Amino acid sequence: MCGNNMSVPLLAEAVTVSGMEKETAAVIFLHGLGDSGHGWADTLTGIQLPYVKFICPHAPPIPVTLNMKSMMPAWFDLMGLSPDSPEDESGIKKAAENIKAIIEHEAKNGIPPNRIMIGGFSQGGALSLYTALTCQHQLAGVVALSCWLPLHRSFPSASNGFKNVPILQCHGESDAMIPVQFGAMTAEKLKTIVDPHMITFKTYPHLSHSSCPQEMATVREFIEKYLPRI
Repeated sequence: MCGNNMSVPLLAEAVTVSGMEKETAAVIFLHGLGDSGHGWADTLTGIQLPYVKFICPHAPPIPVTLNMKSMMPAWFDLMGLSPDSPEDESGIKKAAENIKAIIEHEAKNGIPPNRIMIGGFSQGGALSLYTALTCQHQLAGVVALSCWLPLHRSFPSASNGFKNVPILQCHGESDAMIPVQFGAMTAEKLKTIVDPHMITFKTYPHLSHSSCPQEMATVREFIEKYLPRI
């Protein structure tokens, strides 16, 4: 891969929220189905730390089975939203490789993987979990909002073996799209893959499939704890 963004397809278009001072850490944040990086870039600006760069890539438009094959931004195809729905294995793996390419690009430009955190909402959160658990580097942490672990049956054997990756999982208790029970099942599964002490699972009463200021405050604390100022 060259040093320019063109070799990293998702990076050329990504929304980047730059730090106010020398950037010594980065957070790659992945939006949900049908969304773009812009909305999350705005939300994350509200919790920004001056030495952290936020990178919010856009998913490419693909036909999504769940929505009658209509084209929409998606990290991979979705056939259904229950834990036993068939999954787009090749699409998930390809998407994870694209995110890993961003991690490599940042590492080449001076931010080491242990200073890079990955996160996302819904489908983006799902991809961030899968990417972090299969990445050849140990990342600084994962922020997994209102999501699940894709290809969960392939773990723990598919895991990179890093046991000390901190994971913050947040979920709304009134989420009708991805029920909070799926989040709880995901947290239990994650405890078989990484050290259970590294997993924080927080739920928010009355919160639907979205985020709220209390949740974002928790995300900021997590980022500050695991990406402290150097």
